[in-house]
Amino acid sequence: NLVRLLRARALIASLTLVLMVASAAIGGTLQYGYNLAIMNAPTTFIQTFINETFLERWDVQLEDYQVTLVWTVIVSIFSLGGLMGALIAGPMTIRFGRKNCLLLNNVFLMTAALFAVSSRASRSFEMIIISRFLVGISAGVSMNVQPMYFGESAPKHLRGAISLSSAVFTAFGVVLGQVVGLREILGSEQCWQYLLASNAIPGLIQLVTLPWFPESPRYLLIDRGDKEACIKALRRLQGCSVQSCELDDILQEQAETKGLKPQTPWQLFTERAVRWQLVSIVITSSAMQLCGNDSIYFYASYVFKESGIPADKIQYVTIGTGACEFTACIRKGRRFMLMGGFILMTVWAIVFTVALCLEGYISWMPYLSMTCIFTYILSFGMGPAGVTGILPTEIFNQTARPAAYMIAGSMMWLNLFITGMIFPFLVSGLSAFCFVPFAVVCLLSALYVGLFLPETKGKSLSAISREFHKLNYKGQDGKRGSQTQAEYQLGEAPLSTTV
Repeated sequence: NLVRLLRARALIASLTLVLMVASAAIGGTLQYGYNLAIMNAPTTFIQTFINETFLERWDVQLEDYQVTLVWTVIVSIFSLGGLMGALIAGPMTIRFGRKNCLLLNNVFLMTAALFAVSSRASRSFEMIIISRFLVGISAGVSMNVQPMYFGESAPKHLRGAISLSSAVFTAFGVVLGQVVGLREILGSEQCWQYLLASNAIPGLIQLVTLPWFPESPRYLLIDRGDKEACIKALRRLQGCSVQSCELDDILQEQAETKGLKPQTPWQLFTERAVRWQLVSIVITSSAMQLCGNDSIYFYASYVFKESGIPADKIQYVTIGTGACEFTACIRKGRRFMLMGGFILMTVWAIVFTVALCLEGYISWMPYLSMTCIFTYILSFGMGPAGVTGILPTEIFNQTARPAAYMIAGSMMWLNLFITGMIFPFLVSGLSAFCFVPFAVVCLLSALYVGLFLPETKGKSLSAISREFHKLNYKGQDGKRGSQTQAEYQLGEAPLSTTV
């Protein structure tokens, strides 16, 4: 009977953990993928709306490049909102907690949906810009807080899988956004404002379901000092007793971090012991967006039109892009998959360029171009999509990790903004060679990963840090370097390592 009781508790705890992950992700990283995808379907309708608005207000007929410029602002302002969200996520989680932060984050989302659904009746494209900015803030907060909530709530043996679920829900959000954006659903000329506001539905689901789940046990004990609440949360999420190893780990972490303050991004920039770790996350986070993958979701119509795909088939073809990444996200690796993903993306970008150049001479070239886009996204999902997000967790210690995520998130959103702004001009200006810049980024990123980034899978932080130590203190006295590395592992900032 005791064994059956323990099994029942474990089953209930596992179910609670799965439902908690689904509830948090539906209003979290799923929103990022969803809001990337839904902007593609109404491209033509919103551009027409922009032109009509200018004509009604100021009797001005915009040129094509002017309409494209306003459209890119609408699309790319999402990234600036994401940057702000990434910057405020840290203070919000400290003050309100992980779960409450995700719940409060829906204020931005609901306000954005209200602006979006009212924009057409108000004859205001500015309301669409405001809506996209607020949606970006919501996505920026959730992209930082959700992995933190998962990592602190999941049992040790499931922590990696639960953390990677963030990438899976992002890809699922892309597919869902592409399906909802079909002309037969909400992607028509009459319904585009409802499509932009449809992101409120996942937010409402989270508001109804997430309050039923506990706060992060680590936050409850380490930040709030509430041991009783921590134990209750552990029992609900992990089915473990008071004397469990999970509780012991949290108590040990509480003791180790007592009196230590989290490092700031500026401290990381001036700390020699983490110089190459910092370089690694800056390069990989930037490459995540400079490779152009997420911009394909923004501007899929531009890309497939340039590829020669018939206009009436484009909306169905775009669903395949999201399905490719969703399929690839099921399995992940570390250094090998990251480097291999960038290499494959380089190859497919080159083949895509050749196909575009020959589409006027060979009838089946548009379908090769379409295949290249699918395989490009598939390669992204196999490597960079999943590995980049968990890299700061594996190469930074507890005191440096929040600042590392802040830096990584800032680089990701800044480069998404840059790529989103220039992507349509690259497509129209470079034509067949529009993917050459992305091929260069992928090749350089693959070279960096292969030459400088150590393998992290299955290794402890101390083992990974020893490999980075060889780069951080190359050519210096080994004894002195070992001492500073030991200080870093204890969470102390050695004065002798300041640049």
